[in-house]
Amino acid sequence: MKMYDVSAEIYEGMPVYKNKEEKQPKISTVTNGHVTESRIDLDLHTGTHVDSPLHMINEGETMETINIEDLVGKVKLFDVTHVEDRITKEDIEGFPIDRGDFILFKTKNSQEDAFNFEFIFVAADAAEYLAEIGIKGVGIDGLGIERSQPEHPTHRTLFENRVIIAEGLRLLDVPEGEYFMVAAPLRIKGTDASPARVLLFEGVSIT
Repeated sequence: MKMYDVSAEIYEGMPVYKNKEEKQPKISTVTNGHVTESRIDLDLHTGTHVDSPLHMINEGETMETINIEDLVGKVKLFDVTHVEDRITKEDIEGFPIDRGDFILFKTKNSQEDAFNFEFIFVAADAAEYLAEIGIKGVGIDGLGIERSQPEHPTHRTLFENRVIIAEGLRLLDVPEGEYFMVAAPLRIKGTDASPARVLLFEGVSIT
């Protein structure tokens, strides 16, 4: 059995959305004798994370409404590293995507260690297509599933159809295929997102 840890490392100076200084994690450490304790000031959309509908929908559901069971199980990872600018319906309509699937997109984003303002994202028509199929969730290797599109149609379409969104995956070394995923957001109540540790297992028997 092979395991891929597809979570971003969290550290001061890490890549953050649009390189905004206010999104940088701040870690402070105090040592008293032999006892060391640290605190972290962290944007909940830092690195690898899961969004909740509240992120883009006023009065939307929060993190505790996402069933952890929906973040543990089979996923289909699709390699779309040939795609430029955005993932469209045309790019994915030939993929074997079925109702109830959790899918991951590996793009050129995974090849970059710094934030790219022109990162690959999921276009609105692709989001509509996935929602029509009735997928359970979608993850991408960009720090956003869209690039601040007017009215955020990708986020809103997915959220309105109860599709889970995971962002900031690191998929460079992971081949296309099916995996068993364990995605574990911090158990934070009442929020619009939560950082997550995401592991992909190859060769796990799925019943």
